[in-house]
Amino acid sequence: MKLKENYKWSLVVPTSMGIRLTPVAQGQPIHKSDTLFMQATSAESNVASVSAYLGLPCKVLTTFVKGSPIAQFIKDNLRSRNIDFEGREVEQGGPWGYRHQINIADSGFGSRGPRVWNDRSGEVGRTLNVKDFDLDRLFGQEGVQILHLSGLIGALSPETSLFCLELARTAKKYGTAIAFDLNYRASFWEGREQELADIFREIASISDILIGNEEDFQLSLGITGPEAGGKDIAAEIESFKGMIRNVKQAFPGVSVFANTLREVVSVNEHLWGAILLAGEEWHVIEPRSIHVLDRIGGGDGFVGGLLYGILKGWEPLKCVQFAWATGALATTFITDYGQPADEAQVWSIWKGNARVIR
Repeated sequence: MKLKENYKWSLVVPTSMGIRLTPVAQGQPIHKSDTLFMQATSAESNVASVSAYLGLPCKVLTTFVKGSPIAQFIKDNLRSRNIDFEGREVEQGGPWGYRHQINIADSGFGSRGPRVWNDRSGEVGRTLNVKDFDLDRLFGQEGVQILHLSGLIGALSPETSLFCLELARTAKKYGTAIAFDLNYRASFWEGREQELADIFREIASISDILIGNEEDFQLSLGITGPEAGGKDIAAEIESFKGMIRNVKQAFPGVSVFANTLREVVSVNEHLWGAILLAGEEWHVIEPRSIHVLDRIGGGDGFVGGLLYGILKGWEPLKCVQFAWATGALATTFITDYGQPADEAQVWSIWKGNARVIR
């Protein structure tokens, strides 16, 4: 896959920014907690964080509630992550108007599984609209190496669906590579199944990189694959490969296919693996045990590491190894995004070296 050589931005992601609330007492449930930790969040900015922390120029396209202290908190957080941003300021419209989404998360502990409550009523990100951005300037004059799209934003509202589709079309016109993480959510698709299936398939047809899991590929693109939530995921690797072959046959223009593998032993121990098909070459990371502080964001960390490796021009095997490790890294943070200190820290995770560095 050839990336643009003249560019201002390595990675651009459209997103709906919000806040995430988790108990300060790590592992405690929300309903028994009276003190909460607040962070700025979105799946797509989680992906961009890997490249941004490691020094590549990244930008999010979003919307903000005008005058909101939460919007200011989000902007300050993005700056702290070295992520640039562009977005319209939307009037709140009174106390019952627009606001930034709220993600309320119990990380779980041991045998008590995580619970996540999404409070997205009045979400300002649902207003993302192509008319609010100069796409010819962004992709034509400034230049973008990779546009990363997520199925979460693609299905958030009719406006955001068309926004993502037009972003993909414009990126393709200007030679920007397109990464599409399918990120299927049943509640987002309810009542819009055919409309979204058509949009997702068009985006997939012009993408260069497709990312998902067994459920994402099947439910977003209608591709046959193994049953979701299998107990022995390592034994199903050939089934996953068969599913990816089916996706490749349906979307022959895609260069890279990635599929994460996760088997939950307990809340704090997962078996974590991945499959990558680059061209005709398979790379499989057999599931390995990782320790988990908070699982939310691990998949985004994987995508972030994969895109970083591609942006750096690495060989596919090195890319998926790094992606595995950035996914594992993200699960060691109380934020839902990993914050790598440097590449060496990530490679230490891949090598299983948890010894102190002095």
